[in-house]
Amino acid sequence: MKRTILEYLEDSAETCREKTAVTDGHQSYSYQELLLLSRRVGSGLSDRVKTGEPVAVLMEKSADTVGIFLGVVQAGAFYVFLNPELPQKRLEQIQSVLQARYWITDGEHRKLAESVVSESAILDAEQLKQCPVNQEALSRIRRQMIDCDPLYANFTSGSTGTPKGVVVSHRSVLDFIDQFTELFSIAASDVIGNQAPFDFDVSVKDIYSALKTGATLLVIPRELFSRPAPLLDFICSHKVTTMIWAVSALCLISTCHGLDYRTPDTVKRVLFSGEVMPLKHLQTWMTHLPGAEFVNLYGPTEITCNCTYHRIVRGRDYSKGIPIGVPFPNEQVFLLGEEGLVTKPGETGEICVRGTALALGYYRNREQTEAAFVQNPLNCRYPERIYRTGDLGTYTEDGELLFRGRRDFQVKYMGHRIELEEVERAVTGVPGVERCCVVFDEEKQRLYGFYNGSIEKKELHSRLRQFLPAYMVPGALEKLEAFPLTKNGKVDRKQLLERKKR
Repeated sequence: MKRTILEYLEDSAETCREKTAVTDGHQSYSYQELLLLSRRVGSGLSDRVKTGEPVAVLMEKSADTVGIFLGVVQAGAFYVFLNPELPQKRLEQIQSVLQARYWITDGEHRKLAESVVSESAILDAEQLKQCPVNQEALSRIRRQMIDCDPLYANFTSGSTGTPKGVVVSHRSVLDFIDQFTELFSIAASDVIGNQAPFDFDVSVKDIYSALKTGATLLVIPRELFSRPAPLLDFICSHKVTTMIWAVSALCLISTCHGLDYRTPDTVKRVLFSGEVMPLKHLQTWMTHLPGAEFVNLYGPTEITCNCTYHRIVRGRDYSKGIPIGVPFPNEQVFLLGEEGLVTKPGETGEICVRGTALALGYYRNREQTEAAFVQNPLNCRYPERIYRTGDLGTYTEDGELLFRGRRDFQVKYMGHRIELEEVERAVTGVPGVERCCVVFDEEKQRLYGFYNGSIEKKELHSRLRQFLPAYMVPGALEKLEAFPLTKNGKVDRKQLLERKKR
């Protein structure tokens, strides 16, 4: 049994030595070269980092970045990708939680790194790539590693205003990827077109499915996602066979009628997640790729990528919703209501998950970890953790599971999970804002912000973009003299949402 994901890399380097492991259109590495790169970076870190500590990686996603990740793992640490698109204040918030002693970056992003951490904490990626391999140190570190050691952490929105770092172990990824690649027949002959940013757990499926099977990982440059025609040219020229994409990215192409311009006819499978897929867009993709398999995936970051899947059946009527499907092997997904287990069709319950795919918890945040990763209330005999997703679900008459929204103020927007409270806290913290309420229009997939105060909308938008990720900034802001209230004296969110629907 494998103990670390490095065994994926080593096995593929043995069987697919000269085959391209990862390319971004500019830089490519064969499996042997990627293994050597990871060992060089790991050797350079081996006398600096401690086993199980975080190392931040501030770079654009690229073939080199994948090598850096694996190098961090070779050194016994776990990696945290920091997207250079994030505002400085957001990076500062993440670092306040992470307290990483080292950040790896390149020349392009060094100034940004220096604005958050001291110069002594910054390591140069190019220098690490040139370090001589210290096999003795790497072997010593490897002997101490076990499968429940952390592999990576991804930061998500937090209701307290502080981002939460979800820490995921080697074992969770190994168990998930073994099942994932087998279920969807991903093999060494495949080219996996990576769309997701590396701080989004969709990318975990791209990276480790490739390493496990010996497939080629194509890291699609971020800038292409604002230009559908060059994006499709890039996908077609690299003969992509597998797209594991966020719904919003697929819709970007279909909204712009990109498939009418050029169809990526080498694509054999499209697996989508992050949001509810609009049927019109799904049909567009299916019409242009009549031989491809389409799969709806569901699951939050805390359970390692996904916990359920549904294979789309061509010709089926999905007007009442696309099921989120059945659990992956070795994962149990069930619904909990106020009276316990929910099994009857039509009844709503909270989606809960148990199994080895569960994350280790939130980094340096015991309180929120204990609130979300709880003892299974159906088991009073021995300790057993489950994750309460906060998502609501219901069963159909045929026993299929349907997603039915959130039970709190958390929403899915542009593939990201957002705490509306965090956005409200950020808006209220801007000078000139007295009070704020943020609502989400699920049908139109838009965030709306309402506020009292003296600041004008344009300036407020500008201020928010300085410290919030773009996907957390409300698409429309409205200044109110007073908030509508319910009979209980609370802000009437429903009325605010209706105001925007008129």
